Amino acid sequence: MKRRLIMSMLGGATLLASTLLGAAPAQAVQPADVPAEFGSDWHDPITAAPPVTKPSGRSCQVTLAEAQFRDFTPYRGSYTPPEGCGDRWSKVVLRMDGKVKGRQYDRLGHLRVGGVEIFRTSTPEPSPDGIEWSVEKDVTRYSDTFRSAQDVEMLIGNVVDDTYTGVIDVKVRLTFYAGRPSAARTPDRVLPLTDGTVTTPRNSERIVAEVYATGSGGGCEEYWYLTVPDAAPYSCKADNGPYREVQIKVDGQLAGVAAPFPHVWTGGWSNPFLWYVIPGPRAFDVKPIEYDLTPFAGLLNDGAPHRVQVDVVGVPEGQSGWSAPVNIAVWQDAERAHVTGGLTAHTVGDLTNSSVHTPGSEHRLDTEGAHRLTVTGYVDTSHGRVTTTVRRSLTNTSTHRWAEGENLDGLDATWTDTESVTVDGRGPAHTTRTRRTYTMNGTTTIGADDRLRTVLTLGDRASVDVDVDGRHRQRLDDTYTGDATWTLNVPRDQRHAVGTTRERYRLSGPGGCYDRSLATVQGVLTEDRAGC
Repeated sequence: MKRRLIMSMLGGATLLASTLLGAAPAQAVQPADVPAEFGSDWHDPITAAPPVTKPSGRSCQVTLAEAQFRDFTPYRGSYTPPEGCGDRWSKVVLRMDGKVKGRQYDRLGHLRVGGVEIFRTSTPEPSPDGIEWSVEKDVTRYSDTFRSAQDVEMLIGNVVDDTYTGVIDVKVRLTFYAGRPSAARTPDRVLPLTDGTVTTPRNSERIVAEVYATGSGGGCEEYWYLTVPDAAPYSCKADNGPYREVQIKVDGQLAGVAAPFPHVWTGGWSNPFLWYVIPGPRAFDVKPIEYDLTPFAGLLNDGAPHRVQVDVVGVPEGQSGWSAPVNIAVWQDAERAHVTGGLTAHTVGDLTNSSVHTPGSEHRLDTEGAHRLTVTGYVDTSHGRVTTTVRRSLTNTSTHRWAEGENLDGLDATWTDTESVTVDGRGPAHTTRTRRTYTMNGTTTIGADDRLRTVLTLGDRASVDVDVDGRHRQRLDDTYTGDATWTLNVPRDQRHAVGTTRERYRLSGPGGCYDRSLATVQGVLTEDRAGC
């Protein structure tokens, strides 16, 4: 029996050392016999990300969904709060167990409770003999949703026919750990949009929007980072090239900007052999983009519905391919029925977006994009006036090279998303600075013998600095590398595929450090090492 391991992902946009550090180290794997090429089976999917830590003490479990996905019919069920663990929890952990066998594409899925999206995922591609995998996520922030009975909807859209035979079988459970939640981390309310609007409680003093933004659906927006302007000779077109920016607006006014994460799903870059065992960063647990909307709280707290919309800059008008569901998390002032306030500053920088095509035997597209936004607002709370300033700046640079027939096809790209949030008025003024950096560097080529080769490195990095009563710093570095080759236009058993993949996940902060490395050869796990 193959060893099954749990996928565990960071929840939210910030790094939470208490969630991640101090996990038991993985044991080194003894080198296994490695076949000369991929066979009909391989190691179950695994990631180097740290496990979700669980508190000790009493816990209760609820099955949230259990379904087999064969088409685009959603699973619909109901949720009832657990008995025996109270209605306040120190932590709530979601676990999805999945299995699939045969042949199937990667598929994108979501899970909603009471209209609130709590989990977005994609699936691994199976072996003929079948695979099993698990994903865990800290979903404590949705505790308000879990306190009452709710409708449940889950969908992993799938197609099953004579060719694509893989039925995706999943079970999702929530485990509730009794205890006192962290007031700073856990909002009082989490609200989905209703017809594109939200009505916040009138005593909201902090408001954060989260957007599960994914380019997907099998079209060119799944590979938006490779698109080119209309004039350039490449198969995936976009009016102004590959620059993308996820914007959120409140009543038509720009309220937040963000760089989308360049997800690579498990069929990505024309080479599923890169992803059979180790997926790309965030592939199985899509993290939402977070926007601090607290400067707009004074405007939102009037008791009326307000329009909230998400736009993706760079997507050609009328073109589908992006999904961006929104949740609104609210922290309330328990001592006041109505918190008033106002927006005092709103500065939008010029959006720069330049893509320059240089033709030749090897075409080249150089892209540079950037944008800045600064907003300041205040709320008059029971503990005094609190002023919040949010500054966010984005940059993107990329070089896309391709030859005739898109053989070679290569990209070297970097995205940065830098945010600072300064809060003044509740205790000492403090600033939280978060810098996110995403990188992608790879090439795909096809040899004269129809051997397709992909070499790719992906990076997901973040740093969080908090200035208050001293300095507090956390760092994340998740790096994936892969090199895989297979023969095109032949039956599956004649592909003669070979491939090596590696992931190293490092996290450091006040609570300690975490460092784990994985390596595979031809689908065999050859290394699993942990230690700082």
